[in-house]
Amino acid sequence: MSAATAFDPGSFKQATRDQWDKAARGWDESSAIVRDWLYQATEAMLNMAGVQLGSRVLDVAAGAGDQTLDIAARIGPNGHVLATDLSAEILEYAKRKLARAGYGNIAIQVADGESLAVEEAHFDAVVCRLGLMLMPDPSAALREMSHALKPGGRVCCMVFSTPTANPCVAIAMSTALKHAGHPLRDPYQPGGLFSLGKPGLMDDLFRQAGFRDVATTRISAPFKLASASAYLQFIRSSASPILQILDSLDDTAKHAAWTDVELQLNRFNTAKGWEGQNELLLTAARR
Repeated sequence: MSAATAFDPGSFKQATRDQWDKAARGWDESSAIVRDWLYQATEAMLNMAGVQLGSRVLDVAAGAGDQTLDIAARIGPNGHVLATDLSAEILEYAKRKLARAGYGNIAIQVADGESLAVEEAHFDAVVCRLGLMLMPDPSAALREMSHALKPGGRVCCMVFSTPTANPCVAIAMSTALKHAGHPLRDPYQPGGLFSLGKPGLMDDLFRQAGFRDVATTRISAPFKLASASAYLQFIRSSASPILQILDSLDDTAKHAAWTDVELQLNRFNTAKGWEGQNELLLTAARR
């Protein structure tokens, strides 16, 4: 790999921050869709992390705070949750959402998941929902989570599994790359949606970070909407990598690309609407 094409974590991280700052409003407005999609997986994540009444919880890559609300409800007034995210803009939406809910046991902090700058050995549980795979150095992030946990504290991270098990995402990505004139990417490249989906990889990374009792569970999380068009509306309002892939195209070429993506995704139409298969990995462990 030449210097011109070498992966630059710093530039990647800045682009990720900019992407989420720009998409913050759209992601927040899609909260109801995301909640329906990830509700069962989120409940499993919190269970596996041991989140309960009175827990002190660190929510890494909290985004607009949807799962933070679930944590706050679980831990009660004597518990505490710190929600962190790389994007200051998306945390503004989290602040408003959490304030409306009236919880007084939540703090919010802008923080890079690979350098959290939180108190060491302070938390009973750490969770990260669909954030770890977007970090260029997930090993560093896991070490930070370990430092934040009390001895015996638990962690659970949620990521996408393989492209094959997530066909709607994989097809949309490959179609966008074709229209942008780019070759197919290594799906497991750093920071990609599937970067941690390779079988066994999450377990290895957790153990290397010093965690014990490591176990990964696969969970089916189909995305159910009225149509492929509705799914595309969600993608276009969120921080989807597809937006970055198509960003260099003119309006006519973009329209052609989105039309083709929708055509390809119509294969997931059912008698009850559109259903895109997704498979998630939940890796839990103990410090």
